[in-house]
Amino acid sequence: MKPLLLIPVLALSLTAGPTSAVEYPLQDTPQSGGAGSVAQSDHNAYSLPQANLPISRRLDFSVGNSFFRNPWVIAPSSTDARDGLGPLFNTNSCQGCHIKDGRGHPPAPGETAVSLFLRLAVPAGPDTDPQLLREHGFVPAPVYGSQLQTAAIPGMQPEAQLNIAWQEREETLGDGTRVTLRSPEYRIDNPNYGPLPDELLISPRVAPPMIGLGLLEAIAEQAIVAAEDPDDLDGDGISGRANRVWDRAEQRTVLGRFGLKAAEPNVMQQSMAAFAGDMGLTSSLAPHTDCTPEQQCERFVDGGDPEVSDKIAAFVNFYAMSLAVPERRDMDSPAVQQGAQLFNDIGCAACHTPRHVTGELDGRPDLSNQVIWPYTDLLLHDMGDGLADGRAEFLADGNEWRTPPLWGLGLTQQINPRAGFLHDGRARTPEEAILWHGGEAQASNDRYRGLPAALRQSLIAFLNSL
Repeated sequence: MKPLLLIPVLALSLTAGPTSAVEYPLQDTPQSGGAGSVAQSDHNAYSLPQANLPISRRLDFSVGNSFFRNPWVIAPSSTDARDGLGPLFNTNSCQGCHIKDGRGHPPAPGETAVSLFLRLAVPAGPDTDPQLLREHGFVPAPVYGSQLQTAAIPGMQPEAQLNIAWQEREETLGDGTRVTLRSPEYRIDNPNYGPLPDELLISPRVAPPMIGLGLLEAIAEQAIVAAEDPDDLDGDGISGRANRVWDRAEQRTVLGRFGLKAAEPNVMQQSMAAFAGDMGLTSSLAPHTDCTPEQQCERFVDGGDPEVSDKIAAFVNFYAMSLAVPERRDMDSPAVQQGAQLFNDIGCAACHTPRHVTGELDGRPDLSNQVIWPYTDLLLHDMGDGLADGRAEFLADGNEWRTPPLWGLGLTQQINPRAGFLHDGRARTPEEAILWHGGEAQASNDRYRGLPAALRQSLIAFLNSL
């Protein structure tokens, strides 16, 4: 492979806001996920095991894959290994949200939302139990809980219907190019369990891609914490901070790194929380679903105690930890190389940190000591009012989101043609996603808007090469 060129950006003003003196490395290998990277780039590119996964563990991956992909059913059933769905739920399989292990999408008009749902909460008050905030990070909505379930088994009513109206506006970039952005307005219709709370807080979430999760878990905590700068002491305008969340297995507060607000500490807890919230299935780690006492879900037959056995949970966790990252493409393209330099020059790399090295992860040599290029710092950042959901989660406030990894970004709509970008899928293209960046990222947004079209296209070409 030819060496990457450092192509200077000439005759441009990139001075909107403070800039960082940090020199971020340019990726010099297509192996974004280290030795486990895979060369496939078709519609199955997100669904492959780590290339360096030992043959002896491939069966475990396949078994986990079956429980991830196949639908769960209503209890009682002859399929007793995967029964107990609901009574309230959003989808009947992990694959229902994470389409081909990739991103979800907002529903089309008149379509039931599946891979996008609403998290719910109400503001904490002076009488809120501190233990509730310590262990859950927010106050669930009375009666409706922490997530709006839009589906139910026979004999049970869904909580409500979710409808989205889109508002479009046109924005003009520095060279006169016009871009249309859309923003969603969420409406909860026909609530079946009484009036919704007056101060209901909602947070739309579209399912993120599953690739590289084990590698992200293998990054040493010290490396993530070392990048924190909550008071912006270096003056670069970036004040990332780690979330601190409740680890259910260890019964203590730890670093958060998964979920759109980094509210989960590891892949196992993230997975079991999804089983409970998205499918109404209990596990040892999440023994209660989001069904509240007022909804009387105990009237229905369950699928066992727990419904997701520890053995199945281990298989699903292994699968989720082992999905490989696709290799980069087109790295020799001059436009891609120029875009990589621009990504650093306009400040994107200050949050989307390109390079990490994983530590030692017990029993997982395929994930240990790997040089990886995920383009994330796994920290919380204020993304401005335009993307705010107003719903706090542990230390994350209503304006903060965890920096999402960008590896595999260019294959997003190869995997799911309807996939959207950002936390709620509102952005239809990477460019729209950039133009929504505010808060700490506003200066980078302004620099991008000020670039001539050819250089903006180079930056997008770089993103599409990931």
